[in-house]
Amino acid sequence: MGLTVPRAIGGSVVRNRIKRRMREAFRLHRATLDPRWDIVINPRRTALAAPFADLERALTKVIEKCNGR
Repeated sequence: MGLTVPRAIGGSVVRNRIKRRMREAFRLHRATLDPRWDIVINPRRTALAAPFADLERALTKVIEKCNGR
């Protein structure tokens, strides 16, 4: 999974922290995603302060939508 966070979000420390959080949320739910799908995640700065459970919940919704199609 390649994850790019725009520079407008913040400095490299902020961008890398968001990437690590999003990668971990994806890793935990990767097995439930149908392999025919590619997902593009466009995180916002709020992903930095959001509780990890909220990130997981949002990603789970995206995966469920993809698998339902």
